[in-house]
Amino acid sequence: MEPESQREIARMSPSLTVSRIAAQQGSVLRELRTASLREAPYAFGETLEDALLVEPSYFDETAARHASSEKLATFLLYTEGHPCGLVHAYIEDAPNARAFVSALWVAPAVRHLRGGELLVKVASQWLVEHGAAEVHAWIADENRTAMRFYERLGFGPTGDRRAMPSHEEEAESLYVRHMHSAREA
Repeated sequence: MEPESQREIARMSPSLTVSRIAAQQGSVLRELRTASLREAPYAFGETLEDALLVEPSYFDETAARHASSEKLATFLLYTEGHPCGLVHAYIEDAPNARAFVSALWVAPAVRHLRGGELLVKVASQWLVEHGAAEVHAWIADENRTAMRFYERLGFGPTGDRRAMPSHEEEAESLYVRHMHSAREA
């Protein structure tokens, strides 16, 4: 059963809903991932060409894993029942594990409805419920819009930077939001 706070967040906008990916939604994951790379190739850690070369079974396996794992999840945004966005949430597998949101994307036609905010809030809530005190996000330095978006949600730069995995000539910066309670996500 979904906690009350997560139900409230998931219904923030009357035309938008968010739910955790279901095991059989590999094709939806692939569709949204490739759409995100077509629309904003500079913002993610892979290229459209790489994503198109991946076997559909990989997306099926990823959806199944993200549907049931205690360490990682994908949340899908819907408008009137149609998938239109996604975000990943995960907890590092390391001694001082950090929690992250990543690969946030919302279709341009519905961005004005605040779906990105809804996705990050639901994913952050899930991370808090799994023990996170902070939520992190790597953001491409070139993506000023994403930086402003995360800052509006209470994230701030940590000062850590690294080369982007698929575009080593470009950098990304680490942002963090300190979570004080499950209600604040």
